[in-house]
Amino acid sequence: MTATTLQKAATAVAVVFLLVGVLGFIPGITTNYDTMSFAGHHSDAMLLGIFQVSVLHNIVHLLFGVVGLALARTFRGARAYLIGGGVVYAVLWIYGLVIDETSSANFVPLNTADDWLHLILAIGMIGLGVALGREVGTRTTHRTT
Repeated sequence: MTATTLQKAATAVAVVFLLVGVLGFIPGITTNYDTMSFAGHHSDAMLLGIFQVSVLHNIVHLLFGVVGLALARTFRGARAYLIGGGVVYAVLWIYGLVIDETSSANFVPLNTADDWLHLILAIGMIGLGVALGREVGTRTTHRTT
């Protein structure tokens, strides 16, 4: 059966997360790679020289991508991934704004660039999920299992 636009969008988002997770482990693309820690705010490794990353942060991106690919196999799963993932990123945005970046609460780690990227991801993912999630009413055939 042909994938819906929603499923294609969820797949694309998932692939981007997988790519970001892999790129976070590549020296040069990730600056200060030798300072990367497993978790915590002490990692000075920066993906693209902008986004603070750690081993845990990269693993989270990889897992988010794998979950997205699995859920994108169905219309409902794709919608849940985009909307639910967007909500997760909205919560991460708020979390990043309220925690002290030098505290142990910043275990992922997050910096200001990460915080604003999380807001953009939240808006984009929820927007895609809602806008393309309406497609179910206009299509007579789609994968629901």
